[in-house]
Amino acid sequence: MSAPRPTTPVPWDLSFLKVGALVTGAVAVVAALVAVFVAGWADAAGVLVGALVVTAFFVVSGVVIAWAGRINDTFTLPAALGTFFVKAVVLFGILNALPEDGWLDRLTMAWTVIVGALLWSGVQLRWVWTQPLYYVTPPAPPGQATVPPAPGGPATRG
Repeated sequence: MSAPRPTTPVPWDLSFLKVGALVTGAVAVVAALVAVFVAGWADAAGVLVGALVVTAFFVVSGVVIAWAGRINDTFTLPAALGTFFVKAVVLFGILNALPEDGWLDRLTMAWTVIVGALLWSGVQLRWVWTQPLYYVTPPAPPGQATVPPAPGGPATRG
């Protein structure tokens, strides 16, 4: 039997969700306004519903992957692949459940999902590129006191 793994703080930050939702909302409002004047209300509804679906899917993925990563880093890839599969099945179900000539245009919604996924990917890339993520905790700057060891932690010789 193996000993339990020590828990360490893992940088599973979900702050990109707020930025992604704001960017998607702004782009969706502009796209819906353009769609109303160019193609009609059904296309505008398709844009808004598609943007909502993409946002919901990225929020679910982010939360599930962060949850899996907090348990153990090795669970993140299966969690990501599993949520991708579930999202694909749900998206196909949504598209098939909508009537062909209904209150929204399915083709516009599908294209909005594709564009929205690319937009969210860009937001995530920018977030990753601008976040200071360290593989090893950086040393304290010179002249600053170090953090004392935790009570009950390993003793050190001085």
